[in-house]
Amino acid sequence: MFNYDKAESMTERAEFYEEKTTEEITGAEALLRCLIEEGVDTIFGYPGGAIMPVYDKLLDYKEKIRHILTRHEQGAAHAAQAYAMVTGKPGVAFATSGPGATNLITGIANAYLDSVPVVFITAQVVSSLIGTDAFQETDIIGISMPVTKWNCQIKRAEEIPEMVAKAFYIATTGRPGPVLIDITKDAQTGKLPFKYKKCRFIRSYNPRKPLKKKEIESAAILINHAEKPLILAGHGVLISKAENELREFAEKTGIPVAVTLLGMSCFPANHRLYAGMLGMHGNLAPNKLTNEADVIIAIGMRFDDRVTGNLKKYAPEARIIHIEIDEAEINKNVNVDIEINNDAREALKYLIPLVNPNSHERWLREFRINDKIEYNTVIKPEIKPEKGPIKMGEVVNMVSELTKGEAIIVTDVGQNQMAAARYYKFINPNTLITSGGMGTMGFGLPASIGAKIGKPDVPVIAFLGDGGFQMTIQELGTILHHNIPVKLIMFNNFFLGMVRQWQDMFFQKRYASTELVNPDFVKICSGYDIPAERVTEREELTQAITRMLNANSPYFLEIHVEKEGTILPMVEPGASVSEVKISK
Repeated sequence: MFNYDKAESMTERAEFYEEKTTEEITGAEALLRCLIEEGVDTIFGYPGGAIMPVYDKLLDYKEKIRHILTRHEQGAAHAAQAYAMVTGKPGVAFATSGPGATNLITGIANAYLDSVPVVFITAQVVSSLIGTDAFQETDIIGISMPVTKWNCQIKRAEEIPEMVAKAFYIATTGRPGPVLIDITKDAQTGKLPFKYKKCRFIRSYNPRKPLKKKEIESAAILINHAEKPLILAGHGVLISKAENELREFAEKTGIPVAVTLLGMSCFPANHRLYAGMLGMHGNLAPNKLTNEADVIIAIGMRFDDRVTGNLKKYAPEARIIHIEIDEAEINKNVNVDIEINNDAREALKYLIPLVNPNSHERWLREFRINDKIEYNTVIKPEIKPEKGPIKMGEVVNMVSELTKGEAIIVTDVGQNQMAAARYYKFINPNTLITSGGMGTMGFGLPASIGAKIGKPDVPVIAFLGDGGFQMTIQELGTILHHNIPVKLIMFNNFFLGMVRQWQDMFFQKRYASTELVNPDFVKICSGYDIPAERVTEREELTQAITRMLNANSPYFLEIHVEKEGTILPMVEPGASVSEVKISK
């Protein structure tokens, strides 16, 4: 028997003391304590039979953890992702077994493609029933494996602390992403002596690579000799918190900065070196001039097909430098000349002293010429129409001016998303919350809830379409329940707008199943006790938006916009980015 009085060292005494005082608690309580140890203060979720032990214990921890009851598990997933994007902390979402778990899948996939750290915790039937097709049993581990960074199933209470620690470490390191822990009901009710230790290392998992100094030095030589260099900045800049380093690098070298959809807000839109958005509906200059650049510095982006257009015609003149944390993304779509498999911030910090001061004024002038063409042909008619129906662009532009580009903007998917990305002038980092890789309609409403809870002191404005809004409209109940003061602007064109645009351009205006018969959205919002109004005339627009922005409560604004509007410019499928169209 251990004799405390005769212990030879303080370490031995400490270990004895810890051993004697470790408290026996249930797995459900252990889970909540683990989350608190990881700094979790908010959980989005929906209860059910298999996860009931955890929800029962939540009542004992309501002073430390706020639970947001969404109206659907998909809503919880999107809210948790948005929370993570605005705070930089991992989001957390709960769901029960069976349909509760499977309802998370779209949100899990969304977080996976957009590299957002979310810890999803699902419940499972008791371990003795696994494999028997028990009531609400589903193989969520098998289902979620392709769209999670890591997942595991816990069948014994004592496994909970180690698996939770591992989950948070994996979700937040390297290229972030969602993880899933599935916990059987008997693991939740079983007892364990609770002790928690954060995970700092996993054998064979190496999220941070040694700095590629030789490659960075080679990149500096290439940059210093470039005549038409272009920076392509993606979501990885925001994830690595490299916004200041990107700005310093751009200002020292005089290189224009183009951003991907998810990279928007990593570089201020009012900066003289800001070149605009890349991609299918991006700006004319960065798309067209990509194919004239002699050096491309791609930072924290994955050369998605919406950015590159036809790969066979992509950047034929350019030597390409790729700074990317995920080695699998390097040379996956585009063959590059210099591979820098590092964190963006670390790589830029080493690169900045190696590059020469420059201005590239002649090259920048080409961007300004194209900007002027786009402004006169596309932007001015969109944001300052002389007559006709209200346009999405003029609404977004007005909101941008009234908020000075400092609000958090959440979008759904479709024309509303592209209008918001094109016409809101983002000044601060992490202020565009949108579904990029997955393109999930219905994302906007629940994501606005998560964003507002994550940043309660910043205005959160969601731009929604009438189609996507109805996919998760039940989350108005979450706004009512928790009194979340988000501002919702819904563009109503009585169409699935982006699909209709493609039908217009590529299917001879054969509008197959895209025209909508819509309900009275204002009445619906009023039923949820959310102030709401409808705008149909341009003359009403300024005052309505001002009332919305000044409201201390949630607010819904339905704006009737042109039915058959087209988002331009556009890189058509199969076209080169330099073949971007600025008119139909």
